[in-house]
Amino acid sequence: MLFSARRRLLTALLQAQRWPFQPSRDMRLVQFQAPHLTGPHLGLESGNGGGVINLNAFDPTLPKTMVEFLEQGESTLSVARRALAAQLPVLPRSEVTFLAPVTRPDKVVCVGMNYVDHCKEQNVPVPKEPIIFSKFASSIVGPYDEVILPPESQEVDWEVELAVVIGKKGKHIKATDAMAYVAGFTVAHDVSARDWQMRRNGRQWLLGKTFDTFCPLGPALVTKDSIADPHNLKICCRVNGEVVQSSNTNQMVFKTEELIAWVSQFVTLYPGDVILTGTPPGVGVFRKPPVFLKVGWLKGGKGEGPRGLTGMAQA
Repeated sequence: MLFSARRRLLTALLQAQRWPFQPSRDMRLVQFQAPHLTGPHLGLESGNGGGVINLNAFDPTLPKTMVEFLEQGESTLSVARRALAAQLPVLPRSEVTFLAPVTRPDKVVCVGMNYVDHCKEQNVPVPKEPIIFSKFASSIVGPYDEVILPPESQEVDWEVELAVVIGKKGKHIKATDAMAYVAGFTVAHDVSARDWQMRRNGRQWLLGKTFDTFCPLGPALVTKDSIADPHNLKICCRVNGEVVQSSNTNQMVFKTEELIAWVSQFVTLYPGDVILTGTPPGVGVFRKPPVFLKVGWLKGGKGEGPRGLTGMAQA
């Protein structure tokens, strides 16, 4: 039997520290569903926490999935820019269901031990090279979907992360050219079964990281031109309203450009590929005593209705 986390367990917030949010200029791409629509659609979130502009209604020739949208490159992005500038109808947020901004990517690449302060939390040296692992694409769920707590693990933990979404195919990419291959950024949770990560399966990380629902994403893919500096963002995680992780992406050991250059030595990156860039300190496993996610509530806090993991990105 699988147990679902039926109350709000945690929220994540990515927020620029110095630059004001300008909803009319932000390009916040989303995938969504609505009762009156058939299947998933592409949209624009009209400001952080706002409603949704239906891009497929604006231009019916646009693809309806983010991967296909990104594969078409500048031609589809230019349509989205025109839609952003137009005065278009906005679907109320209450009438749409947000999907992950990217579903079924070719790969989900993850980076371990990539925050200086997270290394200090564990009393381990800062890595000399990026530590790379992966999640299966089947672990991806939407930002408000329930996270399943599997009976195989009693030690499910949280990890808020900045995620990079690739926009263009590339191999052996130079760090100086790397941002040209980035479509944008979103927020992710690298949900982790610590018993499987740290003690089981020969201490290989994969199984502990890739249970179904262990990669909530979204809600929005914020395009790179909407973020002044992805390496100066506040990154925060709350569990039952309590802040448990709070840091800044300036603590990242290897920045976006270095990670893309490193990973693309080994594999070809494709549009829609997601790179989770590591988590800051404050995870449950290193607390004294350790704290793990529970069904319905955590640390005595009351839930606030059916929720999964949520996230926002602001520039």
